Amino acid sequence: MTGEAELRADALPAGYATLLEQVKTQVRSARMQAARVVNTELVALYWQIGRLILARQQAEGWGTRVIDRLAADLRAEFPGMRGFSPRNLVYMRTLAAAYPQTITQQAAAQLPWGHLMMLLDTVPDQQARDWYAAQALGHGWSRNVLSHHISTERYRRFGKAPNNFAGSIAGGADTDLARELVSDPYDLDFLSLHPDYSERDLEDALVAQLTEFLAELGAGFSFVGRQYRLPVGDEDFFVDLLFFHLGLRCFVVFELKVGPAQPGHLGQLHFYVNVVDDLLRRPEHGAGPTIGILLATDRNDVVVEYALRGYDTPLAVSTYTTHRALPGEVRDALPSPEELGDVIQQWRRRNPSTGAPRALPAPPSPTATRTARPRRSSSARTWRAQCYNSSTPPPTATRRTRTPDEAGFPAFPGSCLSG
Repeated sequence: MTGEAELRADALPAGYATLLEQVKTQVRSARMQAARVVNTELVALYWQIGRLILARQQAEGWGTRVIDRLAADLRAEFPGMRGFSPRNLVYMRTLAAAYPQTITQQAAAQLPWGHLMMLLDTVPDQQARDWYAAQALGHGWSRNVLSHHISTERYRRFGKAPNNFAGSIAGGADTDLARELVSDPYDLDFLSLHPDYSERDLEDALVAQLTEFLAELGAGFSFVGRQYRLPVGDEDFFVDLLFFHLGLRCFVVFELKVGPAQPGHLGQLHFYVNVVDDLLRRPEHGAGPTIGILLATDRNDVVVEYALRGYDTPLAVSTYTTHRALPGEVRDALPSPEELGDVIQQWRRRNPSTGAPRALPAPPSPTATRTARPRRSSSARTWRAQCYNSSTPPPTATRRTRTPDEAGFPAFPGSCLSG
């Protein structure tokens, strides 16, 4: 210890800690900026390579073998540089085709390469791709978050809810921001709700899955509370869900309804918004007017348009879905409730003394052709016998009954048919 060269912590001058934090912040900011510059230059390089490949292929009809050879030669020339695989070169060509003019001035140029590959793979529409790129850049979406918003088609739902913001919020910029914060419909597929759920069940599920709900709402929402108490005179009223939006600096009231939106619901929401404005809003701190969002299962747009007229508080009416529709080919392959009931009844008749099913043979198909079947082997007969009571021998019919897998039915886990 030299004594003079080093200062003890208690001997540091006032303000040193502040200086240290400021320097740390500058270093971190410079490192992040440098990383962004490097990423932008890399994307620009990939775009230029893709444009060269695209031009050659269009002019001379080069095929994929040329790309394979080019990838091998580039990796041999630049052994320490990654990104020259044949697959990556194809993405570079696709990037150049998607942005024929230039990419350096686009938001996509500032995204990581993995984000760009996902956009090129899953978003064919140029306008939608640009929107996702701008949102990912502005809100710092990770690749997983970007994938989620693409799969739920957030672009098509963004700012689509009917509202009266144009006449109730002063300032065009704030009106646009308020319109953009409301989606329609909200995708609540992450909730596990009983088919006969109530409004309280919906509220409980949203609060239990608050992280997922905040992600679905979008950037800027901060949760304030549920069943938030609003004392009015000698009565108490309760808001279903109350949020604060950091970008607009305003409270957002959510009123939940199971069923279609009704004009009376907007009157109730209008009342809550007025009370929150009076009791919680702080205009002296820059807080904007409270926004009310009615979240219902369904709505009639004509009824909503009439119902919104005359209200001077910012209100919007949005819908939500609690399940995502299955693809048609998957839905068609699933058995109907009647078919499942027949399967269960058949099993019960064949297994009257057992308590739990070990296998569920499928009902015979009315359209099945009765063609000759090969004789079952002894191993097949043994396997078949295990699917029945140990005291009941396997059937001796020469025509084999189709298993659930063969009939288009899923095998039940833990049964003989599940493999």
